[in-house]
Amino acid sequence: MAKKGKAKNTVNKAKHSKLMRQKTNKVKLEKEQHKARLKELVRKMNEEKNKNTPSK
Repeated sequence: MAKKGKAKNTVNKAKHSKLMRQKTNKVKLEKEQHKARLKELVRKMNEEKNKNTPSK
């Protein structure tokens, strides 16, 4: 016999899926921001290095 009423785990599964999506999006965003910060830092250092190096 089939169960009557709503399915047992659907609410918990939906919440879990939502939370996992939030977590993965947060990690992805943090990685992108970290890469951007490093890229900017490297650019600044190269710019400073080129500025301080006397050209011939």
